[in-house]
Amino acid sequence: MTAPGPSASCLPVPLTRGGLLAGAGLPPGGECLAEGQALARDWTVGSCAFLREYGVASEAEYKRRQVQRRHTMLHAQLGLRDAQLTRAAWSQVYERCAARGVRVDRYGICLDWSMGYPRDARARYPHGTGVLLNAEEDFTGLTDAAPVAPHFGDFVLGFPAALENTRAALAAGATSIGNLGQYFTFRLRYWDDDVATTVATLRALGLIGAQDTEVLVHSNLDDGFAAQFSDLACALGAALIEQYIVQDLAGCRLSHCYGHHFSEPLTRWAFHKALAACSAHPGTMVYGATLSYTGNASENFASLGGYLLIDVLAQLDAPSGHALNPVPVTENERIPDADEIVAAQCYAGRLIEVAEDYRALIDGKTATAMAQQLLSGAQVFRQRVLNGLAEAGIRTDDAAELLLALRRIGARRLEAEFGPGDPDPRAPYGRRPQVPAGTLSRLQTRAEAVLQEIDAETRSALGASGLSILIASTDVHEHGKWLVERVLHGLQLRTLDGGVSVDPEVLAVQAAEDGPDLIALSTYNGMAMDYYLRLREALDARGLDIPVAMGGRLNQIPEGSNTSLPVEVGAALTRRGALVCRDVRDVVPLLSRLARAADQTHG
Repeated sequence: MTAPGPSASCLPVPLTRGGLLAGAGLPPGGECLAEGQALARDWTVGSCAFLREYGVASEAEYKRRQVQRRHTMLHAQLGLRDAQLTRAAWSQVYERCAARGVRVDRYGICLDWSMGYPRDARARYPHGTGVLLNAEEDFTGLTDAAPVAPHFGDFVLGFPAALENTRAALAAGATSIGNLGQYFTFRLRYWDDDVATTVATLRALGLIGAQDTEVLVHSNLDDGFAAQFSDLACALGAALIEQYIVQDLAGCRLSHCYGHHFSEPLTRWAFHKALAACSAHPGTMVYGATLSYTGNASENFASLGGYLLIDVLAQLDAPSGHALNPVPVTENERIPDADEIVAAQCYAGRLIEVAEDYRALIDGKTATAMAQQLLSGAQVFRQRVLNGLAEAGIRTDDAAELLLALRRIGARRLEAEFGPGDPDPRAPYGRRPQVPAGTLSRLQTRAEAVLQEIDAETRSALGASGLSILIASTDVHEHGKWLVERVLHGLQLRTLDGGVSVDPEVLAVQAAEDGPDLIALSTYNGMAMDYYLRLREALDARGLDIPVAMGGRLNQIPEGSNTSLPVEVGAALTRRGALVCRDVRDVVPLLSRLARAADQTHG
């Protein structure tokens, strides 16, 4: 498996202090942290229904109690856009599950990505599919709705509004705040000030670390570098680097989440054991293996039961304080509603009851051996990264410099330069993974299957066509983009890297410069129509009649929606002129038509 070749438009910055930090105007990390610490005089952890119900000062205290009682905890994710509907779901899900004898221990709130912008500027930026909380009372309105631990994760830490959102979350009684993993990989549309983002994040960390109450800094590894590494040892190594930054430099407590991309039972269990072995604080949650949801709702129950059973057994084997997240089986189609969340939680409650009977059937020796391999490789990666950055002139004892340098380097280059695996030009990023990440392997297998279906005549014609395709992702989720790249490379076509989380206007500028025959877009959730219309407008303004193919999760929240749930817009996109691809296979006949048209034009 080989990685896509670099594009002239995405040349890497030099691994030097000048290349990484020159002109950044970055204040010292200690200064940023101190500014946040000073705010602890006025902003402290408030009360909420969860803390009052269980008589605890923090979620971490509660989790340690539950681990001692051998209670396997559950996490539910609420993703409605309307704040009033979200408050109603907060109480309804808890009460309906409790009536069935299932306790939901914590909720994660799917905040809208526009929550990451500074509050006074938020109205000027695009909105997504999540809930908007524009005042402190909006936060407390949620946390008082039912005795469930509030988890404010996405679009808090790691974004320009990190400090103001952290203050509101603390005041509302939240003692788990994230998502630091997003700092390294997420980019808000139309926002490029990564220095302001770094400063805001460090100020928020300073405020958290200065609390008298134990507050966990949450980081979802799958939202950070872990989803992009080809080696799981690097993914665990990223957790160790985050521990150094958050705990040693910022004086906070760090708690990790993983799970989206861990579909293989062995690596899922082994990663749990390795992470538990090197973590000093209770974990936040183990997220569902959402990439395994590829069928309809009935078929996805098989995937739900598969990963959830492993997670329950892993907690029985090595209790870590992680709550388990049974993702509703409709998640690959749209944002789940309250009924579907309740069904998944009750399913998990029953599975927890019967899981004990399976323990005698499981031999954990293989998972233990893999966990040791992960730990060994992770330590090597951590040390190589810190040594390499120090040699480049980065002050690795300064949290601001270290954070910004890591963000600007990116996961792929970190693995290529410092990964624990042996150099191998055939490997995804130039190093042979010690423990291969299943996600990229599955995508490569899928790409190869698509290529095998294409007859020799079509492959030959496409290879000789001279077509060039500009490939981009509308958001941080780049697996669809990577898959299309692999298929096109297998067809010997020229690809241009349009980037990830790229603004439509920026993509149009690149299209004007590079003159591709096709723009191929991968999108994830809730923005398909908006993004396409903005891109089409930017292309038209430049007189560019370049066709745009679009695949992924093609949905959008309609204006005036009273459900807050996005609807499928594939047919509407087609009417607007987009070339809708429901599957990567749909790209091939599209390319054949373009090749024939180009041949007729030139002939």
